Amino acid sequence: MTKSAGSRRHLPSSPFNRNAPAAPPIEQWAVGDRVSHDQFGLGRVIAVENDNAAVLVDFSGRKGRILSPFAKLAKL
Repeated sequence: MTKSAGSRRHLPSSPFNRNAPAAPPIEQWAVGDRVSHDQFGLGRVIAVENDNAAVLVDFSGRKGRILSPFAKLAKL
């Protein structure tokens, strides 16, 4: 049988004691915003649904509805 190490010392400067990073701010979209999407390319916001739950974007004639979270969509 092995002996237990006893009580462990907690170091305040330990890298494992870091707080979780703050959540990024929620992106707010408005009609007319120019955007870039990883898959669809450049576009313009033509409608915002349910307090930024989804946006409708016109990508050069092709319309796409992008749902929150907007990981692949960036405002220009």
